[in-house]
Amino acid sequence: MDPVTLTTDRLLLRAVGPQDTDAVYAAAQDPDIQRWIPQFPSPYLHEHARAFTEQAAPDGWANDTVYTFGLFLPSGDLTGMLGLTMRSLGAAEIGFWATKEHRGNGYVTKATVTASRWAFTHLSVDRVEWRAEVGNTASRAVAERAGFTIEGTLRAALDNKGVRRDCWLGSLLPSDLGLPSTTPYLPAPSRSSTPGDTA
Repeated sequence: MDPVTLTTDRLLLRAVGPQDTDAVYAAAQDPDIQRWIPQFPSPYLHEHARAFTEQAAPDGWANDTVYTFGLFLPSGDLTGMLGLTMRSLGAAEIGFWATKEHRGNGYVTKATVTASRWAFTHLSVDRVEWRAEVGNTASRAVAERAGFTIEGTLRAALDNKGVRRDCWLGSLLPSDLGLPSTTPYLPAPSRSSTPGDTA
């Protein structure tokens, strides 16, 4: 797919490229980003940023595997990054981070809703999943503000730099944003109303 650009009232969500390498490198020097984002090596070198902006991000769009958006202010300042990774038919996983100086302004929350809406309406996605290492309360707060339902904790489900860690799992469905699903959805009945359940 050719990269697309999305807009909110305060942000431009667009594909990143070589012109964004220095901004990505500078943002990635934040110890919190290196700590909580499993894909970020530590130390994070300029060559890592270059590989991301010049190869990984464009390849994801070209292969329809990962749709990466840089989150930019009208001034051109980078406020964060968001990616939608296709995991299975009709399901994508969302990941995001915010630059240190732009946290607390609601940018990533708004971008998460905008990108999820795009996935539901343009990618035939019926479920967007969010995962974060247990303890990453900032990421969880963004997910919850964006409307995700926290479904539980997965044991040893995340590999962060060679260490297995527990992670939270949440989901957002089209109906959470007032949108129709591309396929029918039949929720399981609540346990109290399950006929014949004697366990």
